[in-house]
Amino acid sequence: LRSVLLFVLCPMLVLGFIYYSSGKLHLHVWGQKPLYDKQGFLLKLDAKLSAELAYKYGNLSEGVCKPGYAAAKMTAIYPKFMKPAPMFLDRNFKRLAKVSSYLPPFGFKTQETIIDIILTATKNYGLGQDVDSLICKRCIIVGNGGILANKSLGSRIDDYDIVVRLNEAPVTGFGKDVGTKTTMRITYPEGAIQKPERYEKDSLFVFSAFKPLDFKWLRQMVFREKLRGTEGFWKSVARYVPKKPTEMRILNPYFIQEAAFQFIGLPLNNGLMGKGNIPTLGTVAITMALHNCDEVAVAGFGYDMNTPHAPLHYYETVKMSAIKESWTHNISKEKEFLRKLVKANVITDLTNGI
Repeated sequence: LRSVLLFVLCPMLVLGFIYYSSGKLHLHVWGQKPLYDKQGFLLKLDAKLSAELAYKYGNLSEGVCKPGYAAAKMTAIYPKFMKPAPMFLDRNFKRLAKVSSYLPPFGFKTQETIIDIILTATKNYGLGQDVDSLICKRCIIVGNGGILANKSLGSRIDDYDIVVRLNEAPVTGFGKDVGTKTTMRITYPEGAIQKPERYEKDSLFVFSAFKPLDFKWLRQMVFREKLRGTEGFWKSVARYVPKKPTEMRILNPYFIQEAAFQFIGLPLNNGLMGKGNIPTLGTVAITMALHNCDEVAVAGFGYDMNTPHAPLHYYETVKMSAIKESWTHNISKEKEFLRKLVKANVITDLTNGI
C-alpha cells in the first residue's frame, strides 16, 4: 500500500512543483513592464542618441547632413522599420509584393494596366539627376497649417535639399513664411491645384491615388485628354495639369499602407478604404521621407483645437473652429504617431505644432 501511495503521490508532487514553478515563471514574465507599444514603438522615447549613433554622428559639425540618420533613429524606436522602399513607382512596380495584393489606396491591384500606360509616358522615376546624385538628402515636408504664418521660416525651408509641398497650398505671396522652393508637390485629383498659372515651373507633380478612379484621372492629365465628367469624385477636380509627362510621378502606395496599418494602427477593414483608416497626405509624405531621406523635418503641422480663432491654413482666413471630425482620417491617433517621431528626434518640427 505504501509503495502504491508513493507511486501516486510522487508524480503528483512533481507535477505540482512544475505547475507552481511555471506559475511563478509566468508571474515573473507577466510582471515585467513591456518595452514596446502595440504598434511596435519603444514606450520610453528619448531624444538622446544611443552610444552607437553618438559615435557615428556626434562629431559631425552643426548643419552638416547626417547620412542615414532618420532611418537609424527610426529603427532605434521601431525595430521593425525596413528602409528600402522606392519613392515612386517605376516600370518594375509589379515586383512590389507588399502593395500588389491591395486595392487603392493601399496598393495598386486592378490598376496595373493603366499604371503601365502612364509610366510609359512619364519615362522618369526619380527626383532628377541633381537631387538623386546627392550623397546625403535633407528633406522637409511643408504642411498647410496656419501655424506657419508670421514665422519667417521661408529661407530656412528653402535650405533643404528636398522641399515637399502638399495639394494646392500656395507659395507665391507667402515666400517669407513658407519659402519659394518646391521639389515636389504631392496631391490627388480633388486636392490638385486647379488654376494652371499657380503651378511652380521646376517642381515634380507627384500623384497619390486614393481610389481606382484617380488613376483614370491621372491618365487623362498625362495624355491631355478631355476630362469626361467628374462623377465619383467628392469635390471638383483639376481639369488640366500644366506639366509634361516627364515631370509627373506616381507615389508608391506602400507609404499609405505602412502609415495606416503599421505606424498609426488604423483599422485594416480587409485592406479597403473605410471609416477612419486613411492617413493624411502629410503623414504619408513623412513616411515616404523616412525611407528616402537622410534627415527629415516638418513645418506647418498640427491642429490646435484649443485656439478656435487661429487660422486653419496659412493662406486663408478660415478659422480652426471650422475643422470637422473627418470620416476618413483619425487625427488624434495620427498625432500620437507623429509625436513619437518628434519626441525621439526622428524628425524635426520647425513650427512645434505636433
